[in-house]
Amino acid sequence: MTGEYRSNINPIFRSKFSEDIFNLKYRHDSAESWDELARTVAIDVCGMYLQKSELEELTTMIRNQEFLPGGRYLYYAGRANRFYNNCFLLKAEEDTREDWASLAWRSISCLMTGGGIGVDYSIYRPAGASLSKTGGVASGVMPAMEIINESGRRVMQGGSRRSAIYASLDETHADVHQFLVHKNWDEYIVPGTGKSLSEVKAAGFDFPAPLDMTNISVNYKTDWLLKYWETGEVGDVFKQNMGQALRTAEPGFSFNFFDRENETLRNACCEVTSEDDSDVCNLGSLNFSKIKTLKRLREVVELGTKFLICGTLRAHLPYEKVDAVRQKNRRLGLGIMGIHEWLIQHQSKYEVTPELHRWLHVYKTVSDSTADKFTDELDVTPCKAKRAIAPNGSIGILAGTTTGIEPLFAVAFKRRYLKGKNWHYQYVVDSAAQKLIDLYGTKPESIESALDLASDYKRRIAFQADVQDYVDQAISSTINLPSWGSDLNNEDTVDDFTETLASYAHRLRGFTCYPDGSRGGQPLTSVPYEEAIKQVGEEFVEAIDVCDVTQRGGGCG
Repeated sequence: MTGEYRSNINPIFRSKFSEDIFNLKYRHDSAESWDELARTVAIDVCGMYLQKSELEELTTMIRNQEFLPGGRYLYYAGRANRFYNNCFLLKAEEDTREDWASLAWRSISCLMTGGGIGVDYSIYRPAGASLSKTGGVASGVMPAMEIINESGRRVMQGGSRRSAIYASLDETHADVHQFLVHKNWDEYIVPGTGKSLSEVKAAGFDFPAPLDMTNISVNYKTDWLLKYWETGEVGDVFKQNMGQALRTAEPGFSFNFFDRENETLRNACCEVTSEDDSDVCNLGSLNFSKIKTLKRLREVVELGTKFLICGTLRAHLPYEKVDAVRQKNRRLGLGIMGIHEWLIQHQSKYEVTPELHRWLHVYKTVSDSTADKFTDELDVTPCKAKRAIAPNGSIGILAGTTTGIEPLFAVAFKRRYLKGKNWHYQYVVDSAAQKLIDLYGTKPESIESALDLASDYKRRIAFQADVQDYVDQAISSTINLPSWGSDLNNEDTVDDFTETLASYAHRLRGFTCYPDGSRGGQPLTSVPYEEAIKQVGEEFVEAIDVCDVTQRGGGCG
């Protein structure tokens, strides 16, 4: 039985699930088909700035899914409001009650446009510190994080999707040990149930819990790295952080060294970096799986870069400071998707091969030169950064390819998603895997996936470091791991994992992992190919509410 899918309206889509996501999230009166949406978004964003021939070619690239603008571009194309930006980067700037109020206002203002937020809270004084003006003691940073978390619970982003929030804290902050364990839901007993909060949330993920709307990471700076290089010691915080991540998936790690030490701000999915409060992410991705030659890659990089620069001139923003910071930095987040499918097409394992190095070199150098030249032509401020690799959740499904730099998650899986106010799921067979099965008779069980690589985390970390060499911001990537307590993830494996990550830290901007089953309601669940292929294209209503925010904010990009 073949997994081929053909749509009369949107022939580019590889699966019914891809078309369903288009119809659910992006189709509207100004874009009834993918062709119409491609034309609409190209004209809306770049119609005032590109020559006619460039505009036509950009439309073709989007239509053919060689370049995909970020999800917010696709959603707002043709609408009255042009909130094209996926996320906003915020900073607790002063250790004052006025700043708490200001941060809450900025956060809600951003969330209500449809954008996620990321906040560094490190400036706030720790719990128990004296308050000279009132004679009291400080409550610390955790209540501030919970205020923003609860705002996210009540604000449906842009009226259309759940809030995406990120929080970070410096490893030297006195509250960091409380921060590390704040999401240990298995240690909270829900009154009247006799069950832990983890168990209750596994049955219904919308049940409230500490920081349940928020992904969290610890910030590590140059002093930490130099001490590790000099002594070989990672320190107690790093060790505890690693143990927590292997058990519960959080906190993650945010690495900020030397000339980028102050770039502790991240968007909700962590790929965009900044040191300036109210900065903004600006996302679009090259689809390596659809680009066939280096010459074509150069053309797509050039127009993709120009598209994002035009976006910095066209997008509506939530308040004036964001506009000022955008003009100052003009950050681009030109990313990549479909890398693992590209490797499969080239009959390569999941590693950065010499040929992939050449493709990444074109990605880097052409985006740099195009950004410099095009901003000069438009007489606008230059771009402070050009590249960031997002997780590509929804647009990866649209393109039917592997997301970001991630390996193929599984040959077949069940994917849950929000539709209206109810959670649904479909069975999905990965498009790249299906082509191998159809064209070459490959056995499903022989295809390498993220679940296979869960037993080879060193290869995953090395791959991320090799790609990071070409990216001037960060990469959103989550390494899948076996469940805590299994043979490959337990107390005996923590030290080796700690040393491996520390040895690569200077070549990374961040790290997150996801032990299987560590959070209730995970959006993707591997299933046997034989089970999925019988039910591909059917939609089921989830009997119990679940949430698709556990895979490190997979809605970005």
